[in-house]
Amino acid sequence: MKAPIDTLRAGAAAMGVALSDSQAERLLAYGTLMLKWNKVYNLTALRDPASVLTHHLLDSLAAIAPLQREWAGKGKLLDVGSGGGLPGVVIAIMRPDLEVSCLDAVAKKAAFVQQVAAELELPNLRGLHARVESLAGSYEVISSRAFASLPDFFNGSMSLLAPGGVWLAMKGKVPADELAVVPKGVSVFHVEQLTVPGLDAERCIVWARKAAAETGA
Repeated sequence: MKAPIDTLRAGAAAMGVALSDSQAERLLAYGTLMLKWNKVYNLTALRDPASVLTHHLLDSLAAIAPLQREWAGKGKLLDVGSGGGLPGVVIAIMRPDLEVSCLDAVAKKAAFVQQVAAELELPNLRGLHARVESLAGSYEVISSRAFASLPDFFNGSMSLLAPGGVWLAMKGKVPADELAVVPKGVSVFHVEQLTVPGLDAERCIVWARKAAAETGA
């Protein structure tokens, strides 16, 4: 059997992502922490390292190359409904140029992300305990994975998206019904199909930005 680090590297490479030694080690350490603290924090329904590797680590890594394309520079990223830090922790490991805040309404889950930031020495990562509607601030990228419906995600975080910023919503199959009721003021500019090695399931990213203000004729 392939070692987990080889499976991780091969899967990442198939998605156009090259992992440095420290990135690969941190990703696996994060998966280990998630399983270790799962009983206390109720972070995931998965119980074994192999499924955490495919369903969480590789699944979140699928966003890295698309994110690099859409937002290559520095900035702040808010991961809404982050739970145990997916995809926020993975993004923080892969993109040290981004300040990543993992937001969750459950205090224990935000505390776990703080623990991960300390143990993996990730100064660009923090856990935030709050509801998105109550948050203030400005973020260049706002992400979510298997969070609420698209309308709820956009409406809840509308005031937090910086001018020129992008929304990155990770979804399973293309949510046609949700895309049909995207709120006014939001422009979906790309629905990107993803293929995650080892994961036999549909995945996509819905990319959006604030619509340009309508100008009177």
